[in-house]
Amino acid sequence: MKRVLVVLLIITLSFSLFAQGASDKGAKKEEIRVLLANHPYGELLKAKIPEFEAKTGIKVNVESLQEAQLTQKLTTEFATGSSTVDVFMTRPLQEGLLFIKNGYYQGLGAYDFADYPDNSVDVGRKDGVVYIVPLITEWQVMYYRKDLFAKAGIKVPTDFVELEAAAKALTKDGVAGFGSRGQGAAAVTQLSSFLYNHGGNYLENGVAVFDSPGSIDGLRYYGRLLGNYGPQGVGSMSWENLMPVFQAGKLAMWTDASVFLDQVVDPTKTAIPAEDVGVAQLPRGPKGDSPFIVVSWGMGMSSKSKNPDAAMEFLKWATSEELAVDAMLKNIPMARDSAWKNAKVREMMHPGIIATQAHAAQNGYPYDRPFMSAVGQARDLIGEVIQETINTKGTSTRLEALAKEKAAAVNELLKADGEYGGK
Repeated sequence: MKRVLVVLLIITLSFSLFAQGASDKGAKKEEIRVLLANHPYGELLKAKIPEFEAKTGIKVNVESLQEAQLTQKLTTEFATGSSTVDVFMTRPLQEGLLFIKNGYYQGLGAYDFADYPDNSVDVGRKDGVVYIVPLITEWQVMYYRKDLFAKAGIKVPTDFVELEAAAKALTKDGVAGFGSRGQGAAAVTQLSSFLYNHGGNYLENGVAVFDSPGSIDGLRYYGRLLGNYGPQGVGSMSWENLMPVFQAGKLAMWTDASVFLDQVVDPTKTAIPAEDVGVAQLPRGPKGDSPFIVVSWGMGMSSKSKNPDAAMEFLKWATSEELAVDAMLKNIPMARDSAWKNAKVREMMHPGIIATQAHAAQNGYPYDRPFMSAVGQARDLIGEVIQETINTKGTSTRLEALAKEKAAAVNELLKADGEYGGK
């Protein structure tokens, strides 16, 4: 009898262990695939993903790529229907419109956007649905030489009239008074605010309008500033050419993106003491006070995600206030309002950056280029108009005709992509 009981007990235990093993195999651990850019914020997330995995039990398979490779990989996988990606970093102004049109993004109705400026959310919104969580922002600022202004006895300009007068006064002794991008397509982003503040734009309701009277006024003003008071050869310069000129003490004012401050004052690269470098908002124009403020990077979910709940959990974690503050303390300019209000952040951040961000978040325009699928081709076309106005110091007699010709070409691009809003 005892032998029978022992046998039964062994069988029972064996069955239980078998059932447990089968159960363990059935309860497969949730996994998601995440694509990140080789960007400081992407690197921050990679380092912290083990914490997310330990907290949630969700396995994250992460891949990091250069920005162009990331866009190409996502585009190819989505277009062929072969993608298994769940969450990914994305550039709203680069691929955002194309991905929204093609249904690649998952609508984010379950996400709370209350902590973000409206203009940063709008770039990822279509027909009332938001598809992109803003991550990284940048806006146009004016870097200037405090010492040169003090020596000349002039104040930092607050409007375009004062800006031109200051540029003229500071152009002497081998120093150029004003600099901004002049190199064709690269200059489009920096010209944008000058158009907006003259009542112009690149596109309105899906139609090219950079040949409008306000846009022409902005183009002429930009060309006059750079042609008369810019560094020699400014028509072929982008930011990487202008920064060394400023650092060498040969440029009094320079307008470009806010992200360059740390490089500008890098003591290993500049001859200008950090205390002599100021950061001011772009002066207001005759018809506006709107510098661009753009979302250079955001985060989205794939509409084809096989694990949408886990993907949403990761998305909320990866874009949380906690991580935003952590990033800000590492000089990564995040989009969340609360991160900019954090006491530790404000203590270590340059006051000029804090002030210009607050102004841009409230008043800025969310595009620094035409928002369209064929944006690269459009920038090349607009770049030709910019070259014309700089080369003629804003006096070109053919500027209107050239702008009209290039606007018509941009409209053809819009029509080809089904984005044209005209009749």
